Order: sequence, then C-alpha cells, then structure tokens
Amino acid sequence: MRMNRIIVSVVLLLSSGAAGAADWMQFRGPGGLGVSDEKNLPVKWSSEENIAWQADLPGPGASSPIVVKDRVYLTCYTGYGIEVGQGEQANLRRHLLCFDRATGGERWRKTFEPKLPEHQYQGEGAYHGYAASTPISDGERLYVFFGKSGVFCFDLDGNEQWQASVGEGTNGWGSGTSPLLFGNLLIVNASVESGSLVALDKLSGQEVWKAEGIGSAWNTPLLVDAKTRHELIVSTEGRIKSFDPADGKPLWDADGVHRYVCPSVVASGDVVFAIGGGHTSLAVRLGGSSDVTESHGIWRQTKGSNVGSPVYHDRHLYWASDGGGLVCCQNAETGEFVFQERLEPRPGNIWSSPVLADGKLYIVSQHEGTFVVAAKPEYELLAHNRFADDDSRTNASPAVHQGQLLLRTDKRLYCIGKP
Repeated sequence: MRMNRIIVSVVLLLSSGAAGAADWMQFRGPGGLGVSDEKNLPVKWSSEENIAWQADLPGPGASSPIVVKDRVYLTCYTGYGIEVGQGEQANLRRHLLCFDRATGGERWRKTFEPKLPEHQYQGEGAYHGYAASTPISDGERLYVFFGKSGVFCFDLDGNEQWQASVGEGTNGWGSGTSPLLFGNLLIVNASVESGSLVALDKLSGQEVWKAEGIGSAWNTPLLVDAKTRHELIVSTEGRIKSFDPADGKPLWDADGVHRYVCPSVVASGDVVFAIGGGHTSLAVRLGGSSDVTESHGIWRQTKGSNVGSPVYHDRHLYWASDGGGLVCCQNAETGEFVFQERLEPRPGNIWSSPVLADGKLYIVSQHEGTFVVAAKPEYELLAHNRFADDDSRTNASPAVHQGQLLLRTDKRLYCIGKP
C-alpha cells in the first residue's frame, strides 16, 4: 500500500510539471501555484532595455505562454472579437503557435476553425476573447482546450494525436479554464461547456470520469497532495469542492464565494486558500467529508479579487484587486490584512494572476504595464515597467524560465532578461 502511494506521488509530480523545474509547462507553472524558485530575474525593462527577443503575434489572447524544453507554446485568435461590433463569427480562427525558446523564431503554427455558434463578442465580459485557456504539457505531448470546439492533443512538433468534446455550452463571458494533468488523466473544468469536471485519458482522449454540478466556475482546479490522499479542488459559485482526481468522486465541500468565481485556489500544507467576487477571501483545511464548513473552515474575510488568483509565500497570501489597483497581503494563518496598498501609477484593470519568483511579485495590468512588488509583509514597489511601442491589452500571466520572463500581450510575445 505504501509503495503504491509512492508511485502515485511520483506520477503526480511528473505530470504536474514539477519534475522539470526549469520548464514552465502549465497555467501558473509547476503545481499551478504561480511560484518559481528561479533566481536573478529582471526587475526593470522597457521596449529598448532588457529584452532578449520579441515575436509578433497574429492576434490577441488571454492565455499564458508555456515552456517545454527548447520551445515556447502559445494560443491566440484572429478574424472576430478583436473589437466590439466588428467582424463575423464565421471568420473566427484560433491558433496554436510554437516558438524557438532561444531566438523567438516561429517554428510552426496550427489554425483551427471554431464550432459555431460561439458566444457573442460584446462589452466588458468578453474582453478576454477566444483564446483564454493556457496549454499544458507532460514533456512529450501538448494539450489545448478551446471551449465548445473541444480538447486537442498534439506531439511537440504539432502533429495532432486526438481531439475530444467536453460539452458544447457557451456563456457571454466566454470560456477560460486551463487543463491539468494527473497521472494518465487530463482534467478539464468544463463548467461553461457542460457544468462538469471531465477527465480524459491523456493518450486516447476517451472520457474516464465526469463530475457534475460545477456552476459558474471560470477557474482552473488545483491538485493537492493531502498526505493521506490526493484532492482536486475547484472553487464554484457558493461552494469550494474537493474531488478524488482518480475517479471524480466528491470528497468534501465548504462555504465559498457567493458569486461566479474566476480565481484559482492555492494551497500550502493541508490548507487551501480561495478568493473571489471582489468581496471574499477564505481558508479551509483539507480532509474531511461532506460539508466541512464548520469543522474545517479556518477564516473568512470580506475582501478579495474578482479575477486574478492569489499567491502563497512564507505564511502570507498576496493578491491584486482587479479594478481598484490594490495589492493586498494577508496573514495566511488568521486572514488579517498586513497591508493594502494602491499601486502607483494607477494600473487600471488587472485580470492576470501574479507570479512570485526571486522574492518578487510580478503583477501585470491590462494596459499600464507590469508592477514589480517585493514579496514581503512590508509593501515596497520595486519597479513599474511599460513597453512604449506596445499599448495592447495584457490579460496573461508571465512564465518564468532560466532567469527570464516570457510575457505576452495581445500584440507580441516578449522574452525579458539578459540574452
């Protein structure tokens, strides 16, 4: 029994991307926590300073880049949804691009026709567009999720291995969750498409299990090793839910965010942290069964971010508000706020999730550049960086890789740091 558990733990480590610490192979990096152990990362940059290379993109997207071996993978879209009221859905195309990690040169590109009709592009809720899901890789294959158009598997050279559907529902706010890997399973939060979590065999695309009742959840679930078992945690409207990732069976649930939920949860030890709705942050202890609100709830506060996910670091929880420009630090044990400081110059909307590396928080705003804040209980703004010749929107989080940052805007992919 003990040997079986060790084997499962090793499989989870390998499939999460944590085995190759140098690579950033999924949304928010190894373990999906938005944390890297890289050192000597850039603090300041501009259009002319500290840019190793840059590559033009064919269109926008809210997905983040991933790095696998000597390649960078990224998605974007063209033809429709670039501006409100412009274009026809029939012209919508999604693209999967592969770039050379060293030079930024494009190696290959795949183009996809959508399964129509898609959600209409209109107003604030649709600004993240039609390429919001970050790809994931196990080091041998590449997995991409395009909402109702399906899940696709490729080898690293772009040869399609399979495709599968996880539902054909749409929503006015679009689809934006990213897939994750557990052993031989590819798990997708298909809240928009089918109101469910769906696990596919990563080699064939065949459905292995399906867990329903996933409502208004625009976040990527988190896999946690809870010592006695593995747990798959997703934050849904009203409840935080835990499932067995091997078979999809419910483990426990607790009072959560009383609104649709965009931020992914994070965890440290046996505690999971969730924020959302602009008015909630909370902590719940893992384990237990059924409703654990009273038995495992640790703390709850009436402030949180509506879009970006939090970061846990050294007994503190850090996050940035989506519209108010606040950077918040909470004591992770009590939920008490250590500081709430407004970024200057004012950042406007922040829809990306912060990344922590080298003792720094990298917080990317939509139109006002990247703010670098010290990851410590005393607020300190280290730098504010903007591209003078690129004012396009940025909803993506940066990838951290070999002393550099990979950051995408709607216009370009940048490699930031010393060449």
